[in-house]
Amino acid sequence: MTEALRHYLTITGNYWLFTLTDGAIRMLVVLHFYQLGYSPFAIAMLFLFYEFFGIVTNLVGGWLGARIGLNRTMQLGTGLQIVALLMLTVPDAWLTVAYVMLAQALSGIAKDLNKMSAKAGVKLVAREGNAQLFRWVAWITGSKNALKGAGFFLGAVLLAALGFQGAMGALAAVLVAGFLMTLPLPGGFGAIKEKTGFRQMFSREPLINWLAAARLFLFGARDVWFVVALPVFLVSIGWDFHWVGAYLALWVIGYGLVQSSAPWLLGARRKPGEGHANGPGARTAVIWSFALVLPLAALLLAIASGQTAGWIITLGLAFFGIVFALNSATHSYLVLRYSPDVKASQNVGFYYAANAGGRLLGTVLSGASYQWLGIAGSLGFALAFVVIAGLISTRLVALETAHETTAG
Repeated sequence: MTEALRHYLTITGNYWLFTLTDGAIRMLVVLHFYQLGYSPFAIAMLFLFYEFFGIVTNLVGGWLGARIGLNRTMQLGTGLQIVALLMLTVPDAWLTVAYVMLAQALSGIAKDLNKMSAKAGVKLVAREGNAQLFRWVAWITGSKNALKGAGFFLGAVLLAALGFQGAMGALAAVLVAGFLMTLPLPGGFGAIKEKTGFRQMFSREPLINWLAAARLFLFGARDVWFVVALPVFLVSIGWDFHWVGAYLALWVIGYGLVQSSAPWLLGARRKPGEGHANGPGARTAVIWSFALVLPLAALLLAIASGQTAGWIITLGLAFFGIVFALNSATHSYLVLRYSPDVKASQNVGFYYAANAGGRLLGTVLSGASYQWLGIAGSLGFALAFVVIAGLISTRLVALETAHETTAG
């Protein structure tokens, strides 16, 4: 086994265990606090700090990773998640909104430190060109999302079997193994010799900036219906917690499998040198962004005609998931393709700050739009966001051409 592959597997293994706990926490909090009588908007507010501190963490984390090494930022993120989990093992009487928001803030910091470290780490260990980079980033991202889906189901099962506090304790024990897994990574992994100033955590590269803007609206379009609106809608029409957890789990698992298959589905396995056949380009991002309009428009038309059965909503959103997965895989690859090695952690941190911004926007609107406009309102916001993401992505085409002409 090559050193690069060994490091890649270490990064992936930690990312897998972390993601399993992150998905479980999300489901546990949504279902437990809905069970306690919280409104959809109040539940969304519990995740406010989680998403807000994700934005800050990605900006600072990329800069920090360049200074102290990605191995250290990954270990820091894993340790903070263990603390956040243990904070939620206290009795229900202690679980005030402020306390849960604080725990979620730590979890948000932890998650984005871990994600930034893993994604930038892949850039550093993939040394055989764009085709390998696309395959490796698609695999780590797709498999991560499949495990996040498993985490949703695990969270629902643990809530029923162990209760809220017992579930959190069990997840903390699992994540200790994830922390130990990172110890063999070399010290200073990903750190750069020339220390960067704090202001350099913001990207100055037009390609990265426009890609980040598209990412913000892309993920806002997903989370505006996914985080609160859909699970609460399904419970409101009679689904029990197990079925809600199972559907969300299957959605994310399927989404992850499509992401992992993106190199094959998008033709990245063809021989290098045939244009961008060894990796997608900006035009791919444009096409698949606008393709998301189709399932959302179809669902809104069905709702307008009185078709609000659970199977119609869930089937339409399953199709949305397939198209969204190809979008996400393309974006995750492009940010690494556009970034030189020496700026990988800063660019990835800035880019995923925009990703966290989209999740924050989507999370808040998920609770607000569903509470005041119903599931149709949440899907309407999603439709508007994917159109904006597609329009922003068109700018990437000209920038990418100019960038490659200059590089050539």
